[in-house]
Amino acid sequence: MSIFNDLLAETNNEYAGIADDGVEAGDVSGYIGTGSYAMNALLSGSIFGGLPENKVTAFAGEPSVGKTFYALNVRYQFLDDNPNGFVFYFESESAISKQFLTDRGIDTKRVAIVPVATVQEFRTQAVKILDRYTSNKDRPPMLFVLDSLGNLSTEKEMQDIADGKDTRDMTRAQLIRGAFRVLTLKLGKAKVPLIVTNHVYDVTGAYIPTKKMGGGSGLEYAASTIVFLSKKKDKDKDGTISGAIITALLKKSRMTIENKKVETRLEYQYGLDPYYGLLDLALKFDIFKKVSTRIELPDGSKAFESQIEKDPEKYFTKDILLAIDEHCKAEFLYGKTNLTEVDEEA
Repeated sequence: MSIFNDLLAETNNEYAGIADDGVEAGDVSGYIGTGSYAMNALLSGSIFGGLPENKVTAFAGEPSVGKTFYALNVRYQFLDDNPNGFVFYFESESAISKQFLTDRGIDTKRVAIVPVATVQEFRTQAVKILDRYTSNKDRPPMLFVLDSLGNLSTEKEMQDIADGKDTRDMTRAQLIRGAFRVLTLKLGKAKVPLIVTNHVYDVTGAYIPTKKMGGGSGLEYAASTIVFLSKKKDKDKDGTISGAIITALLKKSRMTIENKKVETRLEYQYGLDPYYGLLDLALKFDIFKKVSTRIELPDGSKAFESQIEKDPEKYFTKDILLAIDEHCKAEFLYGKTNLTEVDEEA
């Protein structure tokens, strides 16, 4: 096989290698938890997984749907899992403050806030950081967040505004495609995950109501995972709005089945409920059974749904979590038993 290695060396391609040795910029090196068991399963096929730690993941949705919240939650988990890791937060909406991060338990000493106004600024600064990062042999884990792509302008648009011109910049989508073409391989090579939040809009003239991400096709092609978020109000029994139920629809994935969806719950007082959505999975997998108005557990005991929601740790024991996780492989991963069960209405 020496000629094989010699020919490979002739490419002079730093990203090339023998597949049996692992695809350095392609193989998933690990996962970052999202703070929700159900969301983890949707993204990775395991409730103990999450989003891939060396890929581009996009959270898209309308304003105030929870995009930034999920980006913050992943950032918190990343820093918690990596005591020597750090985050570069490219911020285009001027919505983040030190107090905002501190209130959410995020170590602000390991987070760099990088304001960016244009696609070119984000591209240039991200590439410079990545090049310097990969030049060091001993480097701690690093995470990139762009919040948000939809709010990035272009140098041409800013100059037009300064000149009083009211013309649309037709180069923006092309600039975004170019930025992600450059960044995707560099991120994979460096094993640096990138989380991108983005806006969506309604497609005009579509026969079926359809939403699409802004910014053209650049992020659609570059992202390994794209999740569309939508929400509805979550009310207490007395009608008080206590939070939101956030539905996550998997629009694109290179690892799990597309068009699957799960529900998660954001409580305004306590934050993201990690267990919300597990009951639906346990019932679907026949680990729990619905008997009249109550839920029957594997040991034969019964409980009301409200009891399980109030004290989830009591009912979702380690054995139950492992049983749910085993079924999630067939439910969410490609090549398993239920590929015909994808929700076509999505």
